Amino acid sequence: MSGLPVRVLLVDDQPLARAALRMVIDSAPDLTLAGEAGTGDEAVRLARETLPDVVVMDIRMPGMDGIEATRRILAEPRGTRVVMLTTFDEDEHVYGALRAGASGFLVKDMALPDILAAMRIVATGEALIAPSVTRRLIAEFARRPQSMPAVAARPGQRAISVLSEREREVLVLIAAGLSNAEIAERLFISAATVKTHVTRMLAKLDARDRVHLVILAYRSGLVEP
Repeated sequence: MSGLPVRVLLVDDQPLARAALRMVIDSAPDLTLAGEAGTGDEAVRLARETLPDVVVMDIRMPGMDGIEATRRILAEPRGTRVVMLTTFDEDEHVYGALRAGASGFLVKDMALPDILAAMRIVATGEALIAPSVTRRLIAEFARRPQSMPAVAARPGQRAISVLSEREREVLVLIAAGLSNAEIAERLFISAATVKTHVTRMLAKLDARDRVHLVILAYRSGLVEP
């Protein structure tokens, strides 16, 4: 991201939920509110009009739900990224969100500073899933590889073989659900070095984000059930 504030579009059918997030966004100098929507249809329209960096998207809304709205927003290549925010963390919503192209999946009972951090992380091109969701998601990938989101299959996808030995080590730990800090501690390297490895892997594998790397690790057989 440049030095400009991250522009955030809030989408939630509950005005109080939007108000709480609006307050913390307004208090963060590196974030700014691009707009608010209470329905999926309105979210799609505002995303086209305001071109936000990040959309914080509720899943359950009347009419068009957040997953369909995400699919429509991301169907147009504008560089907008979506993080799903919901009180629900059932598996079907996780898979639906990832298939739609979301780069994050958070639950509303997370601390507000963590939600703000997620907005920043997603805006930089990385991906983030709440730890409580990540472990189940990875376990499901291991149990049923065919359940992996189809979005992982992209034209021109490159083989894991292009990665260096160290990058493969990092990828295995990413697929185990470890954060950059945890990977750094495990491999006795700095968190900055881990981030560099992740950036290189994204480029080498033509992967969309960190979640995509996890999916590719299982699809390739690098990490096996």
